[in-house]
Amino acid sequence: MEVPEVPGRPREPEGPDEATAEAPVAPESPVTPVAVPAEPAGVTVPAEPAVPRPRRRGRTALLIACAAALGVVAGTCTGYLIQADRKPTTLPSLSQPTLGRARGGAPEPLSAAQDRQVKVEGDLRKLLLKKPAGAKDSSWLTGDGWMDLAEYADSYEKPGTMFGNLVRDEFRRAAVTGWTVNNHQTTEIHLVQYRQQQSLEAADASDNGQYWAAKKAGTDSWPIPGTGSGMVYVHTRPETKAGYVPVYGAEAYAYRGDVVLEIWMFDTSPIPKAKIMDLAKRQMERL
Repeated sequence: MEVPEVPGRPREPEGPDEATAEAPVAPESPVTPVAVPAEPAGVTVPAEPAVPRPRRRGRTALLIACAAALGVVAGTCTGYLIQADRKPTTLPSLSQPTLGRARGGAPEPLSAAQDRQVKVEGDLRKLLLKKPAGAKDSSWLTGDGWMDLAEYADSYEKPGTMFGNLVRDEFRRAAVTGWTVNNHQTTEIHLVQYRQQQSLEAADASDNGQYWAAKKAGTDSWPIPGTGSGMVYVHTRPETKAGYVPVYGAEAYAYRGDVVLEIWMFDTSPIPKAKIMDLAKRQMERL
């Protein structure tokens, strides 16, 4: 059976003659004569294994390289000869015709009331809806109507985690308002603004609120007209807790530019779609 040759592995000689023929000649060096005992008669000394010779590179690679070089030279010469017989292509003129200027006066700049960017760069609290007649300020509403980063993060279930997320998301500021009607219906509105220097976080924040609102069981939803992706959510199943009356909820999320709208409503009776939709539409119109 033939054994395939393994690179780097000495090939076993087929006989003493081959071993002697292929064994390399060692370099001459001074050798001290040593007495070698005579071999017993009839005993054959095994030949030393032959050392493998290094493989030499064949001529095929050299021939291919020469053919490739000749092909490149021949192609270059042929292309040059073809182009030399052709007439030069006329290049277009570098000068261009003079463009006509618009006639008449420049349009008037937008007023502060029309320029949305001017509005949102000002006092966001002035853009919040006013509480309805007969309503009372919510008990949680303290301060001057602003929420800083720590206060806004504290409104979530995991404030520590949310604080880091808001720093990463370039939270800028939040204007808030809220009221209570008939001692059982409460409304809370947030206008949250992001810097958006690295990414469009306003859209992501709105999508995040919509995602969690839609996951609640027994939830109906509708788009807010004129807002693109804005949505309102009405939860038909109340939240129950021992010692408390059942509470129904409704939410709304939308954004415009770098400002996110968040609305929450709670009541001891189911909240109609028209009520939360009206609040969301009127608040977005002010943005």
